[in-house]
Amino acid sequence: MNPAATKDALAQLDNLLAASNQSWLFGAGISLDAGIPLMEPLTDRVFTMAETEGEPNDIKVLQFVKSQLSDDSHIEHILSQLGDHRAIADRSKDKTVIFDSVTLSVDELDKLHQKILTWIAETIRWGYKPANPSVGPEVIGTHANRIVVIYHHSAFFSALFNRSQAGIAERRRAVRLFTTNYDTLLEDALALGGLSYWDGFSGGAVAYRSHRYGDEEPNLRDRAHVIKLHGSIDWHLGEDERVWRVRDGDLYPKKISRVLIYPQSTKYLATQRDPFAAQFDLFRRSLGAREENLLATCGYSFGDEHINQEIELALQRPENKTTVLAFAQSLNPTLQKWRKGPWGKRVYVITEDGLYVGADGPHSPPTAPAKRDWWTFAGVTKMLNSGAEACAL
Repeated sequence: MNPAATKDALAQLDNLLAASNQSWLFGAGISLDAGIPLMEPLTDRVFTMAETEGEPNDIKVLQFVKSQLSDDSHIEHILSQLGDHRAIADRSKDKTVIFDSVTLSVDELDKLHQKILTWIAETIRWGYKPANPSVGPEVIGTHANRIVVIYHHSAFFSALFNRSQAGIAERRRAVRLFTTNYDTLLEDALALGGLSYWDGFSGGAVAYRSHRYGDEEPNLRDRAHVIKLHGSIDWHLGEDERVWRVRDGDLYPKKISRVLIYPQSTKYLATQRDPFAAQFDLFRRSLGAREENLLATCGYSFGDEHINQEIELALQRPENKTTVLAFAQSLNPTLQKWRKGPWGKRVYVITEDGLYVGADGPHSPPTAPAKRDWWTFAGVTKMLNSGAEACAL
């Protein structure tokens, strides 16, 4: 590549990272080093818990449902499939559905669904590291032996707010932090860093959902807005149909279910109801901003088609001024399509093989066989601290 073009591309990347109007979209990849598993090992862990802690039929139903899905399906897809079976059972005459040799009623399906959510929440809350030949044996976090750490998230926010955003805090909007993760590391790291944030709830340690679909985003001069697109391990639905954010172990308010998983295949109904409807409304508004706007992604694998569609629909509007910075290990079909599309010049992809700007690239490729790590959560943090040009040396 032309050295001058590469230098210009890296300078543009630095300018974008310092933009005053910016949003981030995070996925499971940013919590991996914190001790929280990706979807595949999380799914395996849930199956193990179903076998060891559940009723005998629990694992049979899970295995049957998994056998109905594609090989790359994970626990969210399985929950969605169970949701579809529940809808079928609810419409049937005898209110049951058959999973191979097991027949479950609607109530039994609801109980299994809740057990799965609890197993997911426990795994994410206390942490889990699957066995890995290059890292070591399996490590299971428990209430008494927690393995989730937060310093990666704290380092990122220190870099984002104390360096990249230094000097412009008074004239910029809150940085919007969209995430598909259920863990609370973003909120915890912001609080530990003394950074004020809004998350749609009002109250204290126990809080109620006060933001509703259609409400304006508040302008309280908070440093960040945390918008959890797929729910959270500390969200619960109360008896009064209100959504609560509740501490672990609290006996109040009385909960009827854990609002945790965004049900993908049943999203047509679910996304029209709060809190998920409101979360996606905020996402659409952010993407549809009429002024210059940045959406950076990190740890997000572009595997959620409903989110990809929101981004693509916004970017293809002629008046849209959003630029996408995608920190990803490599190009994937979605990013390939976007960067070569009519608005591809507003798509930057930072990979282990270099920087792509629209159809151009890779700029600053590593010397083979080395790979660049600037696409990782730690790599992004380093880039915010030191600048893209320094990371490209």
